[in-house]
Amino acid sequence: MLITLTCILVPVSLLTVWVHDIVLDTGRYVSTVSPLASNPAIEAAAVHRITEAADVRVDGAEVASDLAKWLESQGLPPRVGTAVKALGPQLDSAADTAVSKVATRFVESDRFETVWTTANRVAHSAVVHALTGEGRGAVGVEDGTVTLDVGAAVEKVKEDLVNAGLSPAEKIPEVHKQMVLFQSEELEKVRGAAHLLDVVGNWMPVLTVVLGAVGVMLARRRRRALVATALGAAGACLLVAIVLVVVRHYYLDHLPAEVQSPAAAAAVFDTLVRFLKVSLRTALVLGVVVALGAYLSGAGRLPRGVRGRAERAADSAAGWGAGHGVHTGRVGTWVQARRGALTIGVLLVLALVFALWNHPTVLTVLLLVLVLLAVLAVLALLAAGGRASQTAQPGPAGTAGPTGRTGDR
Repeated sequence: MLITLTCILVPVSLLTVWVHDIVLDTGRYVSTVSPLASNPAIEAAAVHRITEAADVRVDGAEVASDLAKWLESQGLPPRVGTAVKALGPQLDSAADTAVSKVATRFVESDRFETVWTTANRVAHSAVVHALTGEGRGAVGVEDGTVTLDVGAAVEKVKEDLVNAGLSPAEKIPEVHKQMVLFQSEELEKVRGAAHLLDVVGNWMPVLTVVLGAVGVMLARRRRRALVATALGAAGACLLVAIVLVVVRHYYLDHLPAEVQSPAAAAAVFDTLVRFLKVSLRTALVLGVVVALGAYLSGAGRLPRGVRGRAERAADSAAGWGAGHGVHTGRVGTWVQARRGALTIGVLLVLALVFALWNHPTVLTVLLLVLVLLAVLAVLALLAAGGRASQTAQPGPAGTAGPTGRTGDR
């Protein structure tokens, strides 16, 4: 029962850490979403929303008509005035193009990154409000929709338009145009669960490890129980990772009309759950590594064969070293006598390093495995040298005489 509960709680623990450290922590949340300012999909969506918010309307028909009247008053033929009046739509298009170019130049600059980061930092309390029902911010949360106010960006674009000589931009009013960041009808329903996950925070992983350790210690066959626990936890993480992929496709296939850029919505979704996906992959790889290590330390034919080959290779290396004058001496004898305790100590130290590692990844697991294999190889070589030294010591039978025979008394 404890082992089964542990396997279920492993992905739940990763979810609690994600909610506590990423979703509901302002500093980590901002550092997570800040790179989105240079994401092409986000830039395109921001240009569209800012251009739409600026809404610079030059009445091309009126301008062309006034220009035609002035030209006719100067004595030009009426057909010239008619041709000039036909330029009205082109003037409208030129104004829209100018606004779009200025907005694009602004979004691709460092100034937009500053506006984006600042807005997200100020708005993070509203995201917390969306998940826990506490706090408010510049980001609006209504009916499961989280929106970001791009009014500050519109003001910057307005200044650039005026400086570029497009005087009608001075008439742009102060706006609070909203850019949809996230939308889900289930947002209200998950508030209670998010608040609970935030409360348990980083204590859930500790509880999970303790339950798993107790379950393994109470089992009759502890090594087999450890293998089952590790593989069960890895399988649970794999299942959650698959569910996360399905949820992503379902969400993107059912985007509401308020989300005008599916690519931007995908970028936001992928960025927010990136840490969770990394954690799931790390736990999956760690479970497989632990299960493999526990299996190879067992009494089966394959594990005994693998360990036997490793020991023979160490003995061969130690014999080659002894033949070339390399001896381990008392160190090898000491390691040989305490090899089991040293191995357990190394495992505990590496487990502690992994537990204290800040947001470990798959590379972290592989690095620690390489360190473990290197240390075990050194211990095996030292132990083999100790065995070789003990074998080379003379026996207590007697003392050889001048003729090479043992003397009699």
